[in-house]
Amino acid sequence: MHRVAVLAIPAIKPFDLSMPSALLGAAELDGRPGYEVTVCTATPGVIGASGGIEVVVRHGLEAVAAADTVIVPSTASRHDTDPAALDALREAAAAGKRIASICSGAFALAHAGLLDGRVATTHWALAEEMRHAFPSVHVDADRLFAEDGPVITGAGSAAGIDLCLHLISRDYGAAVANAAARAAVVTPVRHGGQAQFVHTPLPAETGSSLDAARVWALRHLDRPISLHDLAARARVSVRTLTRRFTAETGVTPFRWLLQQRLLRARELLETTDLTVDQVADRSGLGSGESLRQHLRRQIGMTPAAYRSAFAHRRA
Repeated sequence: MHRVAVLAIPAIKPFDLSMPSALLGAAELDGRPGYEVTVCTATPGVIGASGGIEVVVRHGLEAVAAADTVIVPSTASRHDTDPAALDALREAAAAGKRIASICSGAFALAHAGLLDGRVATTHWALAEEMRHAFPSVHVDADRLFAEDGPVITGAGSAAGIDLCLHLISRDYGAAVANAAARAAVVTPVRHGGQAQFVHTPLPAETGSSLDAARVWALRHLDRPISLHDLAARARVSVRTLTRRFTAETGVTPFRWLLQQRLLRARELLETTDLTVDQVADRSGLGSGESLRQHLRRQIGMTPAAYRSAFAHRRA
């Protein structure tokens, strides 16, 4: 049985702390559990957690020494990790154990020196902080998880699910990983290179005079839309449109249009049986090849792979 130590570094997020036990615990081989998961911490006892919750952790760092894989979930102590925990991580890495992190847990790995010269990821909102604090780490925030040798780092909390399923797949194969995903009622295994999904920077209503132009554009994504079209709907000049649009949304009008077309295409892939060419046409992306290129560039997946992973047909 593969032994896993989940190293809790206070203050922890309960969801992330319980995730490895829930996912890995669902992995079975012929009715037998594939993993023995032990939650541990530098000072056993009651530890702080987010949301006003306290958690009792009974095991100490000896669990790290006995494990085959060590997982560090997210922590609020991004720059204040117990030195004993960092030493335990260094010793585990030196012993050839597999080391993984979820979300901000990557900061503990970085402080232990385990990410120096490696490609790593964390939650996209923390990426710049990690780049600044650890210039020797190659931070790639545009992925769900990054695997560089025996070290695997995951993005935000939900990406920890993908990371755990990836570990199961590596250890016992895709069939066992998919069965664990079904047991936990989560999305089947997603590729680590898939981009972290972030919301479009445009609020539903901004109170701006450009709202009308954006609403019109969303209703006509299947048509060619020019800057002059948007400016006419907003009743401003093209120059004013471009300046104000960028200030309000954080992106240029053309970039925003592309984002909306891709969101429409993803919705159609998820909820219809339209062909790739039909999806491209209805979302204004032109051809199926254009859709493939843009989707691969944005989330690292082909339309077929995206549909296979996320399709949920409407009744």
